[in-house]
Amino acid sequence: MKPENLLIESADPGIRIVKIARPKALNALNTQTLQELKEVLSAEAANPETRVLVLTGDGEKAFIAGADIAEMKDMSTSQGVQFAQLGHEVTKLLELMPKPTIAAVNGYALGGGTELAISCDFIVASDKAVFGQPEVALGIIPGFGATLRLSKFVGLPRAKELIFSGRKLKADEAKALGLVNHVYPVAEFHEKALGLAREIALQSHSAVAKAKDLLNEFSESTGLNFKLDAEAQAFGRLFGSPDQREGMSAFVEKRKAAFQGLARG
Repeated sequence: MKPENLLIESADPGIRIVKIARPKALNALNTQTLQELKEVLSAEAANPETRVLVLTGDGEKAFIAGADIAEMKDMSTSQGVQFAQLGHEVTKLLELMPKPTIAAVNGYALGGGTELAISCDFIVASDKAVFGQPEVALGIIPGFGATLRLSKFVGLPRAKELIFSGRKLKADEAKALGLVNHVYPVAEFHEKALGLAREIALQSHSAVAKAKDLLNEFSESTGLNFKLDAEAQAFGRLFGSPDQREGMSAFVEKRKAAFQGLARG
């Protein structure tokens, strides 16, 4: 079936563009969108005609503004764990598929948006892009892999600072910290991202796939699945806590959260 929340496009031969397309929700990730991404990415990983995959957001405002808080607000612990595990299935497909994956970040990439971006092989951003892991302001933690992957880009102390504070980064600061490879003006951003994809697509596909596999080997050898499962369990245990209920209710109601509960587990 044709996905409802994704746009799939072909650029030059061998280049596949996957766009998150929920403009009214700033491309936020709900369960349906994650499931559609899982199916599309699985198909593209096996598609011999796809040599490079570009992940981006539809429109200019957002790449992915985060996970869908309206959907998450009333989740139970078990539902929270399942939601995180689905997010992990998607991020592992981006990270481990035998095709280079480029995150073309065209606007807000917050929470799950940053997590999907750092699951790609590298990030190209417009000068309007904004990154961040603001989950602590909602009474939860990152649940789609940031506790494992973010430190690979910016180092452990910086990753701790960004996750603990929920601070947002503009594109130029994200580049300075090593999160982003390239930053371009909005007017030329998409063409620059596609230009890099074209350059990669011209190379030996088997050689690029083997290089990616070897470069990712460290992640696998140090227990990627074990660490992601621990993150999903910790993420889920925060659902139903006073701070999670207050943080997400405050977000939906567009007011400042008044945290007072103690986090569980």
